Amino acid sequence: QVQLVESGGGLVQAGDSLRLSCAASGRTFPIYTKAWFRQAPGKEREFVAAIGALGAMTKYADSVKGRFTISGDNAKNTLFLQMNSLRPGDTAVYYCAAGKTPYLAITRAEYNYWGQGTQVTVSS
Repeated sequence: QVQLVESGGGLVQAGDSLRLSCAASGRTFPIYTKAWFRQAPGKEREFVAAIGALGAMTKYADSVKGRFTISGDNAKNTLFLQMNSLRPGDTAVYYCAAGKTPYLAITRAEYNYWGQGTQVTVSS
């Protein structure tokens, strides 16, 4: 069993940066594919970024490519999302996820464990 707790969200202005963290419990966390999703009010939860178990492979949604960076520290059971050049359209609740999928999956169904989310609000 894996439990995930996100932190680092907040209210920022357009162009600012934030770094989200996801602390995980459970010895198996390092072997999972990890990802960040987000959900804006009235919208479906959408894929943001994923990283493979060893951290060598990453994938990003087109909307964040070049601005966001996903990384992890398996020794500390922690996942990060560095968000630069934030835009009002990035406003959402951000969720970290972990799954047994061997692929950098972009669909929610591929991830078995989810955090409770952290709010990111970007003002114009």
